[in-house]
Amino acid sequence: MVQISDPAARLADDKADQSEMKLAGLALIVTAYFLFACLDTSAKYLVATLAPLQIVWMRFATNAGFAILAFRAWHQPMRFRPMHPVLQTLRALCLGGATFFNFFAVKYLQLAETSAIFFLAPFIVTALAGPFLGEWAGIRRWAAICVGFLGALLIVQPGPTGFQPAMLLSLCATFSYSFYLILTRLLTRDETAESMTLLPATILAIGLAPIGLSVWQPVPDLLSWIILCATGLFGAVGHWVLIKAHQKTAAPTLAPFLYTGLLWMVMFGFLVFGDIPGTKTLAGAAIIVASGLYLFRREKQVKIPSSQPLER
Repeated sequence: MVQISDPAARLADDKADQSEMKLAGLALIVTAYFLFACLDTSAKYLVATLAPLQIVWMRFATNAGFAILAFRAWHQPMRFRPMHPVLQTLRALCLGGATFFNFFAVKYLQLAETSAIFFLAPFIVTALAGPFLGEWAGIRRWAAICVGFLGALLIVQPGPTGFQPAMLLSLCATFSYSFYLILTRLLTRDETAESMTLLPATILAIGLAPIGLSVWQPVPDLLSWIILCATGLFGAVGHWVLIKAHQKTAAPTLAPFLYTGLLWMVMFGFLVFGDIPGTKTLAGAAIIVASGLYLFRREKQVKIPSSQPLER
């Protein structure tokens, strides 16, 4: 006898599978920003004794090494062939700029301060999405962006008492990362996840080698060596987990969890460095988080048109 499957049961199973994938995606995104917080914490620890450019180079050199081993790149090299080498290179430079400015910033600022300023990236990306991707923001999204900048101003505190020049480094890192995200969204239409993970690290590891080696300082102890190598592992795994999370769960669902990184940063800043964020830093961060959550909630209500391939 042939059993006739129950449509209601199939629908229930599908909903259960979707729910499990969504939960898995949320777990992955939280893990990704935990790893990125570990990366920034490691950088802040290392800049006390090592040159920032040395750390930046080692971060990408070890990242490339871990990625080559994990992907077994020698088996299927065609997976890593870039369809748009110029844009891939530009994307790598933006990531390198974000890392460079951020590693210099954490030498002088608390982790909570650098991360709160860095979380302006979603607002900058929304503003740039119109001219670069053809996705224009409406008045409500612009209002959310403006509120986010007010939160950043509260943290930066322009004036002789609150402003620190190192905050400009964090702002430069934020803009570099925003262009990196724009190019990432553009290139995912044609490029493989493997190429977008490995190529930036390889390009930067080779390009920064002369500078990184020229400023090389002796690593003081075994712990510093372990942390220095771990920066590449945190970066490689963090970006890969981020990609996997977006494969399992819709971006609007994942986006608000970007701000869990702020919680990790504050926690690590307190546990590792004894940094207690000030009231204005916490208030500014709260404003940025609130406006970001509003912005992403608006994004859930808008259907994004299907992407078209790039001209080759």
